[in-house]
Amino acid sequence: MAKAKTQFVCQNCGAVHSKWSGRCDNCGEWNTLVEQIANTGSSSVAKASSTGHPLKVQSIKDMTIDDTSKRIPTGATDLDVVLGGGILPGAVVLLAGQPGIGKSTLLLQVTAFIAKTTSVLYVSGEESASQVKLRAGRLGAESSERLDFAASTSANDIAATIRGGHYDLVIVDSIQTLALDEITSAPGTVSQITNSSNVLIRAAKETGTAVILVGHVTKEGSIAGPKVLEHLVDVVLQFEGDRYGGFKIVRAAKNRFGSTNEAAIFEMYEEGLRPVENPSAALLAERNPADGSVVLATLEGTRPLLVEIQALVNPTSFGYPKRTASGFDLNRLNVLIAVMERRTKLNLSDKDIYINVVGGLKLNDQAADLAICMAIASAAAGRRLDDETVVFGEVGLGGEVRSVPGVDKRVAEAKKLGFKLAIAPKIHSKNTFIKPVADLRSALIDYLQN
Repeated sequence: MAKAKTQFVCQNCGAVHSKWSGRCDNCGEWNTLVEQIANTGSSSVAKASSTGHPLKVQSIKDMTIDDTSKRIPTGATDLDVVLGGGILPGAVVLLAGQPGIGKSTLLLQVTAFIAKTTSVLYVSGEESASQVKLRAGRLGAESSERLDFAASTSANDIAATIRGGHYDLVIVDSIQTLALDEITSAPGTVSQITNSSNVLIRAAKETGTAVILVGHVTKEGSIAGPKVLEHLVDVVLQFEGDRYGGFKIVRAAKNRFGSTNEAAIFEMYEEGLRPVENPSAALLAERNPADGSVVLATLEGTRPLLVEIQALVNPTSFGYPKRTASGFDLNRLNVLIAVMERRTKLNLSDKDIYINVVGGLKLNDQAADLAICMAIASAAAGRRLDDETVVFGEVGLGGEVRSVPGVDKRVAEAKKLGFKLAIAPKIHSKNTFIKPVADLRSALIDYLQN
């Protein structure tokens, strides 16, 4: 019997190599080549060209639109908003996050609510029935009569179950544990993830069954497996936050049925995840005003938040100053420090600088620039910002303060929590609540008190 031909496939980019090497020539990653049996069907292209059939086409004018009122509510209003109004029948959602962040907890809570009116199947490739039963008991989901469970890692079996049409929603935890019988590589490889996802997505589209796939992430925080996985699904949800405490945020990185500018904020308790009704008040509840403390009016998607920015500036004990940021991009911090040194009279070249965003949030809002700069200047000079002031604005390399979106929402949130004024870009000076600043230097001189 002839020996089966093998090939080596990169698990990072999917490039095929004829022999093993330590480094992929295509993407440059190390130790990512895995041996797989090659597809020897040399006449596949010839067969495909002779077996195809003409497509049945229809005019786009005569096409019908599915009733969006059939969306399945999740029980969490904020999560429904992130999804675009709920889970659409036939949609495939990918939920990814760090281990221990609460993916399985959130999904079991969602399925327990949905199972009150809709048939749901929870498939786990990582846990046994007894383990899931323990969590269901803690979350109050063990009494759901329309919630079924199965433990399986076979993509073939799960797809067949979906095609049966008995369930309106199927949860698969997780896609990296599934394997297709026709592929010899191990679960979690590029070929297994790609083909298993394709099989499940086809079954979901054929029957109109909504499917939620749980995805693992790499050490860098990106979704494990090929990038094509994110292209295949309809919605990609990122579950972010500190696994040991603080707020946890679900935001859509991709959404074919709604906006990607929304965010749902949760907090973990013993009985599960709870939506945070007033996150701004919770974030500022334990604030102790001091030098280096500034309140930032930011946006999580389209939702305004007030969050405390803390800065600590100390003389460095070594030749090279240390810069550390928690919840803020370190590269952006270094840029802002360079702007402050060049455009103001602050000398930070011999100072260690530490930045912390209270509450475990990770800021992606460029409007945080001005607040970060004012917090650093406040800590360096030992001067405080007025306790009833919020700050927002983007800082350019010339030291100018630039406009930001969502000003009305930021101002309304600040007023709601009792703040008296906002330091913001000059372009928004028509709002009487705002004290406009044109550049970073004037903001530091005018508003940092003794």
